[in-house]
Amino acid sequence: MELTLPGENSPTRIWVKDWIKSNPNATSKELAQAGLVAPHWPKPYGLDATPIDQLIIDEELRGSGIKRPENIIGIGWAGPTILHAGTKEQKDRYLLPLLSGEEIWCQLFSEPDAGSDLASLSTKAVQDGDDFIVNGQKIWTSMGHFAKFGILLARTNSDVPKHQGISYFILDMKSPGVRVTPIVDMTGMHTFNQVFFTDVRVPKDNLVGELNKGWELAKVTLANERVSLSSGGSLWGRGPTSRDLIDLLRMFGGVNDPLIRQRVAEIYSEGEILKWLTLRQISKAIKGAQPGYESSVKKALGDEHGQKLMNLANDIAGMKGSLESLAGIDSTSDLSSAITSWYYGFLFSAALTIGGGTSEVQRNIIAERTFNLPKEFDASSSKPFNS
Repeated sequence: MELTLPGENSPTRIWVKDWIKSNPNATSKELAQAGLVAPHWPKPYGLDATPIDQLIIDEELRGSGIKRPENIIGIGWAGPTILHAGTKEQKDRYLLPLLSGEEIWCQLFSEPDAGSDLASLSTKAVQDGDDFIVNGQKIWTSMGHFAKFGILLARTNSDVPKHQGISYFILDMKSPGVRVTPIVDMTGMHTFNQVFFTDVRVPKDNLVGELNKGWELAKVTLANERVSLSSGGSLWGRGPTSRDLIDLLRMFGGVNDPLIRQRVAEIYSEGEILKWLTLRQISKAIKGAQPGYESSVKKALGDEHGQKLMNLANDIAGMKGSLESLAGIDSTSDLSSAITSWYYGFLFSAALTIGGGTSEVQRNIIAERTFNLPKEFDASSSKPFNS
């Protein structure tokens, strides 16, 4: 891998340093307007930055203690899809407020009967003049209780194969007929929601891309989601890492139990392998190569690693650690502070191998698209599914 970055004479580094010096107390809006939130995006929303330029910008912002706005679904999933297929009016209206974090977004994809088989969704959107009327239900909607907008998949044609009758919409979450109810999970936190639609009117101008062609856009969104969920900390890109656990153990004098020591060594090794997988993706991007299906590999490995890490931390802490961590975490706690709790991580980690595409789905993708293995067979007909 070739990951040596240009030094102090790099024009990009000089420009970023000068910008930071001129904007020592930059707001999220100023960062977005300068193209520094998503520098790889095209101008005027980004800087058309190369992978190397992105790494330089990240390094300089991090070194100056500047944090980008948090709007994971907006910046990570909705924004790239609008860039890919949105109209000029949609881009001008939504992208800068999305980048600055002024308008938070949620994702309205999963349904009670359409999770991993997302194309089986049943929420319907029927055109009525200049509007679509939406009826149905979504579930597991992160941040739906405070999001301004949502990206919505709905069925607009039931007379064609399921993948061909889906459309992609931008939904104002304050629209009449939208009802959001909380799902409090076993961590005690309220991060997920159910969302119900009763005769919700969505302007046709909020259709992204072509009518009935939303499945292709959904794949764009899901590809970005998979990369996002497989990066950073062990809780879908957030929270503590294996190195954090190692540092804590060193701080408290290490571990004497030989079995625990072996598990610690395994966790550390897995964490380093995942880090190098990330660096490998970056190196390929720098050379202009396509990433392939490494994101599915990294997510499948990373989710199980996160579960093993949190189980190990819980075993080391014992009952006393769990009870002490439990105090102060309830459904009203701030997620940004609770996410650092190992106890929260232990309870939340059960969801890692389900959300964003189950581990089984990831392994199917790897098998079929990387190793060219045949599709799964239907025992009743002796024919591959989807053949």
